Amino acid sequence: MNQRKSKVIVSADSRRSFLLHTSIITASGVVAGAIGLKFSAQKGQAQEQISSAKNKFTEKAYRIRVAAAEANRQIPIASNPTNGDEGRYPNKIGSDTRGLPHNKQGEVDLKAYDSLTKAVTTHDHDDFEKVILGGTRKLVNAQGPLAASLEGCHGEQVAVPPPPTLASSERAVEAVELYWQALLRDVPFHKLQNNTDEPLVLAAVEELNQLATFKGPKQNGRVTPQTLFRGTVTYVDQNDKSGRTAKHVTPPGVLVRPHISQFALLNIPWGVQFIPPVIRTALPGNDFLTDYEEWLNVQNGGTPKAIQYDPVRRYVLTIRDLSEFSHAPGAAFSGAALILGSSRNAKDPLSSGIGAPFNSGNPFVKSKTQQGGNGSFALGHLQALLYLGKSRAIRASYWQKFYVHRTLRPEAYGGLVHNNIVNKTKYPTHRDILNSQALARSFSKFGSYLLPHGYPEGAPIHSSYIGGAASIAGVSATLLKAYFDEDFVIPNPVVPDPNDPTKVILYTGEPLTVGGELNKLAVNYTLGRGHGGIHWRTDGSAGIALGEGIAISILKDERLGYNEKFNGFTFTKFDGTKVTV
Repeated sequence: MNQRKSKVIVSADSRRSFLLHTSIITASGVVAGAIGLKFSAQKGQAQEQISSAKNKFTEKAYRIRVAAAEANRQIPIASNPTNGDEGRYPNKIGSDTRGLPHNKQGEVDLKAYDSLTKAVTTHDHDDFEKVILGGTRKLVNAQGPLAASLEGCHGEQVAVPPPPTLASSERAVEAVELYWQALLRDVPFHKLQNNTDEPLVLAAVEELNQLATFKGPKQNGRVTPQTLFRGTVTYVDQNDKSGRTAKHVTPPGVLVRPHISQFALLNIPWGVQFIPPVIRTALPGNDFLTDYEEWLNVQNGGTPKAIQYDPVRRYVLTIRDLSEFSHAPGAAFSGAALILGSSRNAKDPLSSGIGAPFNSGNPFVKSKTQQGGNGSFALGHLQALLYLGKSRAIRASYWQKFYVHRTLRPEAYGGLVHNNIVNKTKYPTHRDILNSQALARSFSKFGSYLLPHGYPEGAPIHSSYIGGAASIAGVSATLLKAYFDEDFVIPNPVVPDPNDPTKVILYTGEPLTVGGELNKLAVNYTLGRGHGGIHWRTDGSAGIALGEGIAISILKDERLGYNEKFNGFTFTKFDGTKVTV
């Protein structure tokens, strides 16, 4: 306040001085020289005071930036061990090679692979331009992780456990789950409940319960229809200094019905307009990469087939719908911010926001004279952080993809499985996938042992671990939980009408909280990519945890610059623990 007052005083003195001396000069030109000197001196003093005030703020900004940089520099580089597959297999069958040229068996041209590893080793832009591609598709944002972020930490400072190895039961079981997701692609989510009569759902549950290394959610130690295809989050076990041990958790609220988050079903307020959450989805039968030549073309980076869309827009009802919801990067979390931060209209509850309270730690919640704005502690400020967080999370996740793990995608693993059975190759795929009911049923339906995909292009041209979309989900949900009251119960929750998915009906059941539904949105958005066939479960679950870590680092930096009295952002992490940043 004193700084603002001093600016006003300087401005008023300068103006009065100017008017006074103008009058004297008009009255007597004799003393013009003396008066002019006096005026110049006073003007110089005023400018000096203004300059001093400006210097105070620039110095403050400088000190804060130095403090943030120093704090980030003190964060150790994480061990981030790999699973060893790149060095284990000279033909690189355990690594991501899509977009590079391959032989008829789907094995990469080693000269092309070396051109990629050279670029990610030298970090030289010209070496990236020399990567040998097999088709028209290009590497996606390979140099993004090399940018120096001015907010938050770098990707190599966030620990993630290594992904399962190619030959392991863990990898095979993740593949079993993906084959079941493909088989169940057109089953509505309301069939994934414990009283279901859907035989495919019951068969999937039965098989996954027989696989000891399955890491998905369970109830009383068992997979149930209610837990099927629900999300998890994977952290490094802090008790293992090597970074190799993982801790798998089910975030609070994720197992609470319904399957799809309210933030994917409620209308999004947009000023005086609103955006209905109905989506463009693919027609049943749009399954890809089940023909070997089509599969090989996509591995080489060739032009994919086209997808056929349903002309009717509808709510997310089926597994295919959720995969399309996650297919293109969308505004899911920006929409959630608008739903949370916009006022509720009791006369039009389905077209307005829910008016969720801000987090109780917000310094303006109890203020009698102030409120937040675009500059700090309100919706506009949060929206800016959401877009910043998305960029920084992608830099961190792509660091893991290009510069650490280079793990093969599920589509490539499906090629190894197919060649083992059809062409009698000896690739090290575990018996848990080769002997699975999911694989046998998939062959019966699609005519090959390749993994059926919901996306004609397969995966983007970067490696599988960790999931970029998952990191966006993790950073975004964390920022939203830091800003809003997680315990607020969402009014008038809805579910898609099972008889007409162009409509919703009111949901009645266990209360749905903001925190739980944000967790659910994060895992919906993440697992939707798996439903399309392009990610392993652990890609997504580790990506969410990484995004959370990036959000925390951004909030730490952001907090340094506030003028308000503020005790920190308090929220619940995906593992259920409370933290204050």
